[in-house]
Amino acid sequence: MTSPSHPRALGAFLRACRAQLDPRECGLPETESARRVAGLRREEVARLAAISVDYYTRLEQGRVRASAPVLTTLARALRLDEDQQRYLYELAGRSDARPRRRRPAQRVRPPMRRLLDQLPHAPALVFGKRLDILAWNAAATALYTDFAAVPASRRNYLRLMFTDPGIRGMHRDWAHDARDAVAALRMEAAADTDDPDLARLVGELTVRDSDFRTWWAEHRVNSATYGTKHYRHHLVGDLTLDCDTWAASDGSGQRLMVLTAEPASSSHDALRILTSWTTEPAEPNPTTGRTA
Repeated sequence: MTSPSHPRALGAFLRACRAQLDPRECGLPETESARRVAGLRREEVARLAAISVDYYTRLEQGRVRASAPVLTTLARALRLDEDQQRYLYELAGRSDARPRRRRPAQRVRPPMRRLLDQLPHAPALVFGKRLDILAWNAAATALYTDFAAVPASRRNYLRLMFTDPGIRGMHRDWAHDARDAVAALRMEAAADTDDPDLARLVGELTVRDSDFRTWWAEHRVNSATYGTKHYRHHLVGDLTLDCDTWAASDGSGQRLMVLTAEPASSSHDALRILTSWTTEPAEPNPTTGRTA
């Protein structure tokens, strides 16, 4: 099955990808004329892909639909990774004809669910693959947002950091935290380069956000399991919380993230006040991810 073509998004994606490339690393000769924009020029991409400059220009402008062979040469010319290639084909409404494995739905492990329920004053989330949010407790709802109101297909920690104004705005050092989250996703991507959902997530954020595009291109990785979060909550003010993450030992890839505050600190008092205003949310349906 192929997706509908999105020519404008395809053009934006092509421009973003060529802007990240170093002409010297692509084997292009040095030129005396100054470059007005970063990365490759249109004519250089066309040359590397063995297509005409006019045809490539029309592709970026959304005036022509790319064929599958052209997409293959463009992916090679732009040095797209597996995630970016899948997104390229999806935007163009083409199939890359590569076999795709059926992936089982992610389901939170019962012990993880029970542990969440036993943390009434510590915000906690269970992450699946791609930093998808599989489960949460009432304290996490109080701190972040009503995750049950977010469609399951959009319930991803990194996506929300970049696209949800409330979650983005509560990070006192958003750039630092978001860059670390991108590095964590990059680390995970190496373990499964053939994940179409990961390709869609990376492609979407690459087109939508220039910071994500820059940080993803850095290939920085991060496997840290602890750190400190600095938040500014609209109800209780500033919070400094210790963040610890534990991985499930069963190979499921699920991780539990728990946020706690130093006892007797102002953050501890604020967190207790915040969580006292909430009640335990209904458990998400294991099939739909939505609450009853």
